[in-house]
Order: sequence, then structure tokens, then C-alpha cells
Amino acid sequence: MKLFKQFTIIIALSFIGEVLHALIPFSIPASIYGILLLFLLLEQKILQVDDVKEVSDFLIFIMPLLFVPAAVGLIDTWDELRASLTAYVTIIIAVTLIVMIATGLITQWFIRHSRKSVK
Repeated sequence: MKLFKQFTIIIALSFIGEVLHALIPFSIPASIYGILLLFLLLEQKILQVDDVKEVSDFLIFIMPLLFVPAAVGLIDTWDELRASLTAYVTIIIAVTLIVMIATGLITQWFIRHSRKSVK
């Protein structure tokens, strides 16, 4: 029954994310709304980590399996992708580097800022 309760909480938050996606006119995926809602509930101590831990661990464990349909879809469209493969790889590498650099700079800024506020 504990696992059912945990799974129900996660599904309910996902459903609320879908509702928010339908109501709010931003191009933010519904899953992001759901995960932000989960974060806020955990941060405000409305939910405890133990309220969703086992099911969350299980979902993370099977996550690679959840990507199989997407991989099959890529295989189905391989002929169309092959024509632009160089462009896709270049964009993926460039965006990955930009995200890594931006994350590093922002993290350094936060570390320096937190050190100044402690002193």
C-alpha cells in the first residue's frame, strides 16, 4: 500500500503539471511544471522525501528502459536524420559546451557570493 501511495502522489503531481500546462500559456513542458511542484512541496516540507523515495528510486532505475521508444523512433527516421547528422552533432556539442560553461560560471558566482555573505 505504501508504494501505491507514493506512485499516486507522483502521478497526481504529473497530472497537475498537465493541467497547469493546459492553463498557462507558456511553452514549458507539463513535466517541468510537475517536477517544480514536487520540488516546492518538498522544499516547504509539505511532502517528505520518504513519501516518494522508493517509487522515485524505482523510476530512476528503469529510466533507460523508458528511452527505448524514443530510440526506436530515431531508427525509424534514420534516413531523414542522416542528411543532417553533421549539423545535429555540431549543435549538440556546441549547446553542451555552452551549458557546461554557463553552469560553471553561475556556480562560481554563487560560491563567491555566499563566501562574501558569510564573512
